[in-house]
Amino acid sequence: MFGRGSHGALMDRVYKRQRHIYNITRRYYLIGRDELIRGLGLRPGDSAVEIGCGTARNLIAIARRHPGARLFGLDASRAMLETAAEAVARAGLSRRITLAQGFAEAFSPGSFGESAGFDAVVFSYSLSMIPDWRRALAAAQETLSATGRIHVVDFGDFGGLPRGAAVALRFWLKRFHVVPRSELLRVLESASSESDLHVYAGRYAFRWRGALPEGVLANVAGPPQAAEIS
Repeated sequence: MFGRGSHGALMDRVYKRQRHIYNITRRYYLIGRDELIRGLGLRPGDSAVEIGCGTARNLIAIARRHPGARLFGLDASRAMLETAAEAVARAGLSRRITLAQGFAEAFSPGSFGESAGFDAVVFSYSLSMIPDWRRALAAAQETLSATGRIHVVDFGDFGGLPRGAAVALRFWLKRFHVVPRSELLRVLESASSESDLHVYAGRYAFRWRGALPEGVLANVAGPPQAAEIS
């Protein structure tokens, strides 16, 4: 595994050019993002943070759907945050969306100069790119308000796809330093209600919302999976 500084540098290299076409290319295979946004249920005055906010595509959509919410975005890549800041400014949302560079494993409300917990912590296809994703989830749990919830959409285990397609998809994702968190999905399936967890066709992706079930991180076996530096 490597340090957070190395991961930030890796993300800058990965997205230095991709950030300019990210929204166009990802719309075809990052399914479930808009359903997650519709299910946030934010009320006026509520706060939400997206971990791995990328180009701020989701934050802008959340701001438009929940006009009274206060929004924050964290990303390890300074290059990606430059693109995000430009997009937020073009959308006229700079007063409502606060961005910060940082790492999911160590974030807190203080990362944005805040003290109160968040009403929603969003991971949209970011857990599969965070080296210590367990610690990221633990940090998210610690930052929730009394009624706050974590919202996750990410790749599944591809168990319902033809074997050849699943192998090819994993190989392709690995080129972008993406590792589906299959263990997490299995634990959530055993611990979550049907209304909290939705698994898409072919087990291609899943969407979940809630507070982490007691002991969920301890029940996910194995060491943290790190993205590879190439």
